[in-house]
Amino acid sequence: MTVLSIVSCNERPKKGETTGEVSEKIGATSKEDETNKADILISEAIQAHGGKLYDHAFYGFTFRNKPFTFHNENGNYTYTLTETDNNNTLIYTLKNGKFNHTLNGQETELSQKQVAKYTEDLNSVVYFATLPHKLNDRAVNKTYQGQTKIKGKHYQVIAVNFNKEGGGIDYEDEFMYWINSETKTMDYLAYKYETNVGGVRFRSAYNPRTIDGIRFQDYINFKAEIGTPLKDLPALYEKGELEELSRIDTENVINLEK
Repeated sequence: MTVLSIVSCNERPKKGETTGEVSEKIGATSKEDETNKADILISEAIQAHGGKLYDHAFYGFTFRNKPFTFHNENGNYTYTLTETDNNNTLIYTLKNGKFNHTLNGQETELSQKQVAKYTEDLNSVVYFATLPHKLNDRAVNKTYQGQTKIKGKHYQVIAVNFNKEGGGIDYEDEFMYWINSETKTMDYLAYKYETNVGGVRFRSAYNPRTIDGIRFQDYINFKAEIGTPLKDLPALYEKGELEELSRIDTENVINLEK
């Protein structure tokens, strides 16, 4: 799931728990064990960020000066983006995978290219704003990658890829997440993508805040050289060798259920 326009945004593990290097896998003797451990760690992270409150959440927020909402209810979801142009109000809605667009309250049609763009934009923005909530979706494949230290803190490392079915148009993208061993929060993430010329990104969370039980956090978005293994990014980050590209800020968060 690559960050699109609105969002813009393997070496063998080494033994020993040195800064920025993934240690040997602890207690993982098979691929099934690695998957089970990853599932447990992601579930703990989801709990630390909001848990079951995500299942019935209805929030609004601003991203890049545009208002978004997400509404989860009994397994259903609705995402919206609202734009204004010359006193016209355009609302883009994605409800359980079905896209809809209205202009001043009247439903209108967009080209297939526009539908694909706005569908992916809505999915991407909400995906990152509500991480790690979506990491238990059926299209997500998780593997435990061991543990490491970043800035003196211990982290569990999870690699993620996606099934073609249900994984979105960028299902071939690869992600890595660093879960704080003590707090269970997701403090860092990285991904590589193939669209356009491709790229490698690393994000460091900042400004965490809990709003009515759900944790929201912003990210500093860094760029690495194409081809850099994701697991090497924490060490490069600590050395100051990553280029800061942007800030991914989720602003004006409000619980719309209140």
